[in-house]
Amino acid sequence: MTDINFAAIGINHAHIYGQVECLKRAGARFVAFHAVEDDLAKTFGEKFPEARRVADPKEILEDASIAIITTAAIPADRAAISIAAMQHGKDVLSDKPGMTTFAQLDEIKRVQKETGRIYGVLYSEHFEVRATVEAGNLIAQGAIGKVINTVGLGPHAIRLNQRPEWFYNRQRYGGILCDIASHQFEQFLFFSDAMDAEVVSASVANRAHPDKPGLQDVGDVHLKSANTSGYIRVDWFTPDGLPTWGDGRLTILGTEGYIELRKYIDIAGRPGENHLFIVNKEGPRHIDCSGVDLPFGRQFLDDVRNRTQTAMPQERCFNAMKLALTAQQLAERGTEWAQ
Repeated sequence: MTDINFAAIGINHAHIYGQVECLKRAGARFVAFHAVEDDLAKTFGEKFPEARRVADPKEILEDASIAIITTAAIPADRAAISIAAMQHGKDVLSDKPGMTTFAQLDEIKRVQKETGRIYGVLYSEHFEVRATVEAGNLIAQGAIGKVINTVGLGPHAIRLNQRPEWFYNRQRYGGILCDIASHQFEQFLFFSDAMDAEVVSASVANRAHPDKPGLQDVGDVHLKSANTSGYIRVDWFTPDGLPTWGDGRLTILGTEGYIELRKYIDIAGRPGENHLFIVNKEGPRHIDCSGVDLPFGRQFLDDVRNRTQTAMPQERCFNAMKLALTAQQLAERGTEWAQ
């Protein structure tokens, strides 16, 4: 069903490829994109030849046939793009982080409420990871009882020679907790079945990259909701010998069992991605989640058509970023990054 056209404005992070594929897989039609950078546009255009490159984003914003704008611009620039899109009657699907300051979050919330548009963030470590989706399915079925704690680990490979300069500029990428830990904040809220939570403690540091003073290469957070507690650690210390960009993990403790996800690799030797381990009254078992359905894209398009909130409640979308910004601010107190 190709009744929905979408376009991209800002393609600085490679997540944009996943965002486009998510919407295309669900049946939307990719028609146009705007990118300032010729090198990025060349590769992107070769991957998606059906979409025309436009020189001025106004051409996209003022095109009434385009319903959705997706963006993976430099993080500090995403809010302005999203706000302009909503003010032009478009729904938004942003890369994470959706914004880098509380002022941007407040303005996005104001414009979203004023326009009635949908503002979504594609938290890919949840919505584009089949093991994470299956964990949600199992928990909904009561497989581990009531969730009481989560531990989310988001290690990444830094690959210094492949990163643009904005990647090391704290004001441009927003800080490590705002940026990559936003995935884990959203998952904590989802698996806790909560709309909001409290940041108990947070820290960030640059432990091993003195030549890149704007980089935060490790960060961690403790948080809690009414019925759950959680821990998050994110870092840029994936060893060179790991054959993928990061050993992303999530452990979910329930009152009657627990689930551990090895999202991108099983270092014990099982091939492929999307490994789920569950231990409950039936015993321990491994589930290969490579065939699990990913419903987010279809749900998002249904929300666009029907003005509903099935893909992700708007409040949870905003609060995941509020928690990330809160943790970032708390972690930076007394550091060289403090605002």
